[in-house]
Amino acid sequence: MTIIGSIALTVFVVIFLVDGWSRPGYHPVRQPVSALALSRRGWIQATNFIVCGAAVTVGAVGVAHTFGSVLLGVAIGVFGVSLMISGLFPMDAMRGYPPGTPDRTPTEYTRRHKIHDQAGAVVFTSLPAAAIVTVFTVPGAGWIWFSGSTAVALTIGFVVFGQAWENDSRFAGLVQRMVITVGWVWLALLFLHAGT
Repeated sequence: MTIIGSIALTVFVVIFLVDGWSRPGYHPVRQPVSALALSRRGWIQATNFIVCGAAVTVGAVGVAHTFGSVLLGVAIGVFGVSLMISGLFPMDAMRGYPPGTPDRTPTEYTRRHKIHDQAGAVVFTSLPAAAIVTVFTVPGAGWIWFSGSTAVALTIGFVVFGQAWENDSRFAGLVQRMVITVGWVWLALLFLHAGT
């Protein structure tokens, strides 16, 4: 059960990296992963969100059982459900993507985009919360250190990404990819640990 979550998290990162670097008109250093859910190829990232989120949610049950922590299972499950919502409600087109979109931030957002933003905020807060819970529930000095440092890195990364996004930094997409990679790798390894 947890192995499926580990595989899905790894595939998620591979897909957004490959799709982002190969998609015409998309600039992965500037634009967020969520923008990949737009355009004709948007179904790839939308499906990526939904499948990964579903696999993580299932894996959360296995983690809760393995480590005897309902709280850890709930934190990971919330993360998984929020990923699925992110795929079901894509962000609005903006900042030059898809090609032909004005290179600016809209003054008004659709309801769909607002839901996507709210789900994204939960994604980026529930994962460090899960890492903090892991510090107190998964035995072993290595896991305590790894999970604690991951929680700190994710929290700082989320703040830095938020500022980069608000300022329309040309590096916002790169910062987000770094944060995602740190968090997804940590959770993939936790799932593997729970499955052994």
